[in-house]
Amino acid sequence: MKEYFDKHFTISNKEGINNLVTEVDHKSEEAIFGVIRHHYPDHFILSEESGAFVQDSRYKWIIDPIDGTVNYANGIPICAVSVGVEKDGIMEMGAVYNPFIGEFFFAQRGYGATLNDRKIQVSDKTELSKSCLVTGFPYTYLDEPNGPLQVFEKLIRKGVPVRRLGSAAIDLCWVAAGRFDGFYEHKLQAWDSAAGFLIVEEAGGKVTDFKGDHYSLYQPHIIATNGKIHEQVLKVVNGGEVE
Repeated sequence: MKEYFDKHFTISNKEGINNLVTEVDHKSEEAIFGVIRHHYPDHFILSEESGAFVQDSRYKWIIDPIDGTVNYANGIPICAVSVGVEKDGIMEMGAVYNPFIGEFFFAQRGYGATLNDRKIQVSDKTELSKSCLVTGFPYTYLDEPNGPLQVFEKLIRKGVPVRRLGSAAIDLCWVAAGRFDGFYEHKLQAWDSAAGFLIVEEAGGKVTDFKGDHYSLYQPHIIATNGKIHEQVLKVVNGGEVE
C-alpha cells in the first residue's frame, strides 16, 4: 500500500458506481494469502476481492486487503488492511492496520483491545445529543424507509456531528479508541466489519444489528457504540427522534 500510494496504478470498477478495485488491492490480497497459506494451508479464506476459498476447517480468515479503496485511489490516507479470524463461527481475533498513520489495532476475544500494544477503551458519553458519530453510505441505496440519508439528516438537524470517513474498519477502531462515540451503517459486508466489531467489543463497547440483536457479520446492518448511547442510536435508525 505504501509503495504505490499517490502514484499511478490500475483502477477498475466493480458492480455499482464508484465501487472501485485497484491493482494494489489485489497485490495486498496476494501478500496476505501467501502468509496464511504458508502457515495454515487448510484454513477457509473469505476475501473481498477473490471471494471464498472453501475448506472444511473450523477456522475462517475474513479479509479486506484495502478497506477504503476509494480513499486510497484518490490519495487520501484514511484506509487500512483488515483481517479477522473466525473459529467455529465465532470471531476470535481481529487486526486493522493503517500504514500511513502507523496505527495497528488488535483484539483477541477475552483479552481486550489494543492500539499499538496499548490498551484502549470506548468513550463514556451518555447523551446522543452530545456525542460524535461516524457513518458510511452504501454505494447502492436500499429501498427502505428511514434509510441512510434520512437518518443522517435527522441527526445533523439536531446538531449531532456525524462524520463520513470512507473506511468502516477505521470507523469501528476509532469507536473502540474513544474518538467516536458510535457508528452505524445500513449495508456492510463481512470483510468490512469482521475485525473492527470484535475490537469494539473488546474495548468495552456494544455491537448489534438494527433490531438490537447480537451482531452477525452475515447481515448488512450494524450499530457499534460505547454502550451508553446504544439504545438512543438504535431508536433513531429505526425511525425515532434524537432526544
